[in-house]
Amino acid sequence: MTKRNMRLCTLATALLIGSNMNASTFICPKDNTMIAKQAEITGKYKSQRPAKKDRLFTSQAVEAEILRVKKLLTNSKLAWMFENCFPNTLETTVHYRTTDGKPDTFVYTGDIHAMWLRDSGAQVWPYIQLAHKDPELKKMLEGVIRRQFKCINIDPYANAFNDGAKGGDWMTDLTDMKPELHERKWEIDSLCYPLRLAYQYWKETGDASIFDNEWIQAVINILRTFKEQQRKEGVGPYKFQRKTERALDTLNNDGLGAPVNPVGLIVSAFRPSDDATTLQFLVPSNFFAVTSLRKAAEILETVNQKTELATQCSELAQEVETALKQYATYNHPKYGTIYAFEVDGFGNHFLMDDANVPSLLAMPYLGDVDVNDPIYQNTRRFVWSKDNPYFFKGKAGEGIGGPHIGYDMIWPMSIMMKAFTSQDDQEIKECIQMLINTDAGTGFMHESFHKDNPEKFTRAWFAWQNTLFGELILKLVNEGKIDLLNSIQ
Repeated sequence: MTKRNMRLCTLATALLIGSNMNASTFICPKDNTMIAKQAEITGKYKSQRPAKKDRLFTSQAVEAEILRVKKLLTNSKLAWMFENCFPNTLETTVHYRTTDGKPDTFVYTGDIHAMWLRDSGAQVWPYIQLAHKDPELKKMLEGVIRRQFKCINIDPYANAFNDGAKGGDWMTDLTDMKPELHERKWEIDSLCYPLRLAYQYWKETGDASIFDNEWIQAVINILRTFKEQQRKEGVGPYKFQRKTERALDTLNNDGLGAPVNPVGLIVSAFRPSDDATTLQFLVPSNFFAVTSLRKAAEILETVNQKTELATQCSELAQEVETALKQYATYNHPKYGTIYAFEVDGFGNHFLMDDANVPSLLAMPYLGDVDVNDPIYQNTRRFVWSKDNPYFFKGKAGEGIGGPHIGYDMIWPMSIMMKAFTSQDDQEIKECIQMLINTDAGTGFMHESFHKDNPEKFTRAWFAWQNTLFGELILKLVNEGKIDLLNSIQ
């Protein structure tokens, strides 16, 4: 089954997640409504977590947080959804073991049994804050980071990996495929999320043991890849073509994509949605590269005493940041100066935003811009409006989607990012209300839902969105916004 078909199958593994059934043998029903109704029949607010014996990983620190938060929440549905969603990555996608005496953790995205560097880094991110309370959780997280470094060193251009040299659906892609790769779409953020995760793990736990020779080689590969994709010395070694009916699953110009002017920005052939870019300098991903390179430089300088390598990271970050200031903005007649979604260095700007993170909306969430940056605030108003071609508003809710799923399909991730980056309690409340109203009775987040009918959704088992919802609720609780959460109907 192709990735596209797996997403549109929407089998509502909502029931599968909490059952003993095997995802590989589960037959997808055609109608999500049936799943939503079935969830209601099995009992209102009955836990949708797997039975304890079927959970892939359990953390005592996470369990303690679930109990703490549930006691504080008076909204029964919100408490139920938090309990279902927050541990979802641990319980259904984490495959933890030791390899050569060191922790090694392979993380599925959910219904697709491959490990995306981006998704896995985002999926386990909310647990980092609890690592110092739980030695086993800390080891599992160490395993994710070590696995990510290994993946980067297998191929820094790949976005998703198999658990072993298995091959798969995309071995026929016209690119330098290896059997260890699930997919080889070049996306800047695939190299940024591992840096973000490793840096935060280090800061939270003080454990620098992860920064070994594998780490040094990963940084060398990241630097080389970023510099190649600045395209200052030619187009570089990466090409990608796929036989497909989806235009955004392949690259034009013999697999090189649209031309760019080498102004210092980094080409991202694909977006975080795994869709091809239109103009290849993807702005939010270039911002993410800047902050990620600076994190790498700090580690290299402090832990490894690799001053020269640290300097290369810092200098590249500065070069990209300077180019962003010059090329990434657009003087919009309605919103003032905003950040474009994509540019090409020739003066062309593509004005939109996609739900997947990094996005323009999510830049403060990732720490890439200050939330009070006036250009960001102008951009935020633009992307959450009908002037963004992928903003949809209907009877069920409003939010940003993208061409990956298409017209009228809102991604809950965008609603969460609006809440994460909001400074307005009423706006946050409206976002949470929308999220709990559009679960289609399943108790989980989905990849997307129809703007007029939340029972029409894609990917019932998508761990990133589930855990992100848990992260958001936990953040609001820790910020003392319990009254806000308890005021939600």
